[in-house]
Amino acid sequence: MTTALILLAGLAMIFINIPIAVALGAISIVAMLVLQGTNSLLGFPLVLFEGATKFPLIAIPLFVLAGAIMNTGGISRRLIDFASALLGFIRGGLAMVNVGTSLFFAEISGSAVADVAALGSILIPEMKRKGYPAPFAAAITSSSASLAIIIPPSIPMILYAAMADTSVVQLFVAGIVPGIVGGLLMMALAWYFAVRYNFPVEQTFKLSRVWSTFKAAGLAFLLPMIILGGIFGGFMTATEGAALAVLAALLISFRYGELRWKKLRAAMVEGGVQTAVVMLLVASSALLGDFLTRAQLPQMLAAMIGDFTSNKYAVLALLNIFLLLIGMILHSAAAIILTVPIVMPLVMMVGIDPVHFGMIVTLNLAIGQQTPPVASVLMTACSVAKADIWDVSKANLPFVALLFVLLMLVTYVPIFPMGLVELFYR
Repeated sequence: MTTALILLAGLAMIFINIPIAVALGAISIVAMLVLQGTNSLLGFPLVLFEGATKFPLIAIPLFVLAGAIMNTGGISRRLIDFASALLGFIRGGLAMVNVGTSLFFAEISGSAVADVAALGSILIPEMKRKGYPAPFAAAITSSSASLAIIIPPSIPMILYAAMADTSVVQLFVAGIVPGIVGGLLMMALAWYFAVRYNFPVEQTFKLSRVWSTFKAAGLAFLLPMIILGGIFGGFMTATEGAALAVLAALLISFRYGELRWKKLRAAMVEGGVQTAVVMLLVASSALLGDFLTRAQLPQMLAAMIGDFTSNKYAVLALLNIFLLLIGMILHSAAAIILTVPIVMPLVMMVGIDPVHFGMIVTLNLAIGQQTPPVASVLMTACSVAKADIWDVSKANLPFVALLFVLLMLVTYVPIFPMGLVELFYR
């Protein structure tokens, strides 16, 4: 009972806008003092340090920095030009360009918010200029960015792997098929709305323009080939791949001649700030995790649900509901850090593959990025589009429904995400 009250107090602190890292650290210290005495605090500095020094987490600032360099160094613009030349002749082609470019950009940045901030600042004004309604432009930009975080590399997947002690590379492989299928379905939905509402055709198809934009973006296409090829080929870890992504993005940007020190400095500061926030969360969550482990709360939760039902699919349904609700009120990093250590004993008890569950967690939180009140990615898209959040949310409903269908496929058709993992790693 005391443990439940302490955890509820922590949630209350989060709801009144106390920083999540501070709330987690505070309730952990109070819980240790109340339930375990002052001696339990002797080791907490070491727990904080060890929690924030997990090697896979180094990939997070590196992928964030790589994405920022792509945007400031002209790489993103060249990718958009090529996609526009390839798909611009289709009705609603610019909306499809939006989806396709998001999927490609996510292969380097791993961040949905970075995706929206970088590509939305270019694509949303262009879509509005071409006659697309601002809410629709913001909605498809937001949803495609969240879909893209299940395509490797993905910062939420890296965080989950660190929390669940599972393979980052296998998680990356599990995201390939759902990510590609989801992207194609989102393009099809964009085409349907384009035909229904008579959205514009951007330009006629010209093979010469496709070729010229392909040559201009040629170096950019090498990025995912080098990074993902190295990771999946077993030549490097995800963290080493992130370092290579930064180096490759720098070299390509310098080759294009558009990267300036002022922009590079801003990209480095952005990466540093985002990393500091995540690392504080990770460190404070390690403290909470240490307390929960000693109190055996996750094991008690697993036993309680196990007494209610031991059916794996019923447990998956309960976990989906829980994660969807959590995703609506917490940012993805905080949600992963707070919930994964609690539910993993239950996941293992009913025989759910941790890699499969990682995909379920990531997709649930991708949907949470689109649903108020938090909706971090949706809010960013609304800000770029200068559109009302409720108008954008209404336009976004079909895309959120598509993400939910994808979640059900990933949850209840395990071969859908796990086929490639089984083929290459099992």
